[in-house]
Amino acid sequence: MTEDLNIRMVEFLHSVTTTMGLSADVSIEPIADGTRIVISGEDCEVLVRRQAVGLDAIQHIVNAVFRREHPKRHIVVDSLDYRKTKDAELRETAKILLQLALELGKPQEIGPLNPYARRIVHLVIAEDPRMSSKSIGDDFLKIVVITAEG
Repeated sequence: MTEDLNIRMVEFLHSVTTTMGLSADVSIEPIADGTRIVISGEDCEVLVRRQAVGLDAIQHIVNAVFRREHPKRHIVVDSLDYRKTKDAELRETAKILLQLALELGKPQEIGPLNPYARRIVHLVIAEDPRMSSKSIGDDFLKIVVITAEG
């Protein structure tokens, strides 16, 4: 990824947070499958209120603006480690449901989930060749069904 793209993403988020009236710092961290953008500062708690709808909105905007330019096309926006913590919880839940699907021989459901959360679940399930997952529903929020193959 080019340094220019990182600079533009940081500047863009500075502009967004300033417009929101937040005093925030923005930094970039590489992650295995893309880029993690961290918004930090005293005012950032507003982003994680009400199940982080503000953080979700900012992530959606950043992805809409920069995803096509990003080599790995995966950009995560986080604040106060909210996303990092919730992602770890979601991964653990997916692993538990994977085990239940194997033990009970019955499909397990999780959701409704937004596209970002569904991606995490699908990636966890894809790690086990005995399992499959699919999203069902026609809305933005969909349910993921986890099934044992064979």
